[in-house]
Amino acid sequence: MTSILEFDEDVEMFRSVVSRFNADVVAPRVEKMDEEEHIDPSIISALFETGLMAVETPEEYGGAGASFTAAVAIVEELAKCDPSVSVLNDVHNTLVNTCVRKWGSDYIKEKYLPQLSTDKLGAFALSEPSAGSDAFALRTRARKMSDGDFVIEGGKMWITNGAEAEIFVVFANAEPEKGYRGITAFVVEKPWGVKVVKKEKKLGIRASSTAVLAFDEVRVPKQNVLGIYGQGYKIAIECLNEGRIGIAAQMTGLAQGAFDRAVSYVFNDRQQFGKYVGEFQGMQFQIAQIASEIEAARLLLYNAARIKDAGGEFVKEAAMAKLIGSQVAEKTASKAVEWMGGVGFTRDETVEKFYRDAKIGAIYEGTSNIQLQTIARLIQKQYTLR
Repeated sequence: MTSILEFDEDVEMFRSVVSRFNADVVAPRVEKMDEEEHIDPSIISALFETGLMAVETPEEYGGAGASFTAAVAIVEELAKCDPSVSVLNDVHNTLVNTCVRKWGSDYIKEKYLPQLSTDKLGAFALSEPSAGSDAFALRTRARKMSDGDFVIEGGKMWITNGAEAEIFVVFANAEPEKGYRGITAFVVEKPWGVKVVKKEKKLGIRASSTAVLAFDEVRVPKQNVLGIYGQGYKIAIECLNEGRIGIAAQMTGLAQGAFDRAVSYVFNDRQQFGKYVGEFQGMQFQIAQIASEIEAARLLLYNAARIKDAGGEFVKEAAMAKLIGSQVAEKTASKAVEWMGGVGFTRDETVEKFYRDAKIGAIYEGTSNIQLQTIARLIQKQYTLR
């Protein structure tokens, strides 16, 4: 018997690459990026150069042509070092690339996938001040011109990668009178007039940009409609379902990163009453409990990823993986700070950052309450006889 957490050679190769990437490229810059609340541009360039930004993209467009499981394994591994770098990679791969790859016309795929594979960062522009959990209450408008092109007017907020991105998947309502059935998705280039109005100052994942964007009469060619006109809501739903698995990967990796640092410390560095703190039974029981919960989160994560790769229905599994992953990340990071004592509470140690970074897992790409609602709705459907 083999563990379901044993992966094929491609996935293990990516894990090995990312482990070295973390040590050589990310780790030396984590503290400075967190303090300055800015991603080092060299890291973005290195992510592209290492082939980590087009994991599922077919080779003909410059990608690796690998599996979704490989993509989330990369997200998990990056998060062990810096969840900010992890979410930058996650949004680019599981949201932006996926949208362009699955719903783009031949024109869109041929034009944008090579750019997204080599040097252009992407962002997913859905959320607005009044459209968070109620994702379809969009006020951003797309006005159709006589020549068939569109003019987008409005604003977006909470946009991950917003400050650095050059290609945006933008959702706007082209026919507000039809409600959510008027929502259409577009591929928009930054030079066409996308303005970064503000970069949020956040509790955690500070190096990852979370931006407010303005679209002031941004003209978009008709060829840049993504998918079917008026069916942008379907694209958003499907992408966010996949994206939840990505966030589960980020949170699971974060938990493992905090655990690794703290457990190493209590078994090798911190001593009280003449022995290492990790040798006390009370501490060992806590460590065992957290290790078990991280393993459970990882099993949920890769169960959802493998169902998705196999073409099955994975919405409930994705919601469960994100819900539990975010809970385990918060609990683990909190315990890691406690286990390391006063040292863990200082900003000289990484677990303090993991603690701050963990909170976002319960909020973005669907709050924990939204995940519970999704799970409960699908359970009700399964058990209702009428």
